[in-house]
Amino acid sequence: MEKEIRVVIDTSMVVNPDSRVFFGDAPESALRTILAQLKEKQNVLCYMPPSVYEEMLKFIDTKPSLEETIFINKKPPASYQTQIPSIFLYEFIEEFRLRVNKGLRIAEKYARRELKESLGQAKPSGDKIREDEEIIKRLREEYRTALREGIVDSKEDFDLLLLAKELDALLATSDNGLVSWAHKLGIHCIGAEELKKLLQK
Repeated sequence: MEKEIRVVIDTSMVVNPDSRVFFGDAPESALRTILAQLKEKQNVLCYMPPSVYEEMLKFIDTKPSLEETIFINKKPPASYQTQIPSIFLYEFIEEFRLRVNKGLRIAEKYARRELKESLGQAKPSGDKIREDEEIIKRLREEYRTALREGIVDSKEDFDLLLLAKELDALLATSDNGLVSWAHKLGIHCIGAEELKKLLQK
């Protein structure tokens, strides 16, 4: 009898272009490929928190049938029972504080640049307005990267961590932030290529 393997699957497996290429050319085809392979793998149990499942469906035009999705166990984590080490929360709070400060410095950099350039200008021209929009766009991109890249930044991400911890399961994700924080909890992560091999072997 084959050993039972539990896998918690992140949305990135079907949404991230670098990941879904192993299963299909679009989120819908990638999901259907994974579901078809799960149907053939009796020893692989797939889980997904309801919050993550709903997030994934937003990227799918034609929703799969109940008969297809029955191979994904939509299980919420036992949030009040699963124990998380105190140091994990300490490190998370400290990391977030550092990122907020970094984001503020980025905002200050753009504000100072804009203030310096706008001094002495009576009325902004059309070119100046377009330039301002480009500056704001770059500010948003840098600010988003500083605050969100490489960190658990949503309740869906936290649900994945809690469920994988609770079930002692593999976490299939291409999200570097999730991988980094999963490792702190002793959760083993696999990427799309490893998930494909697991479902095919």
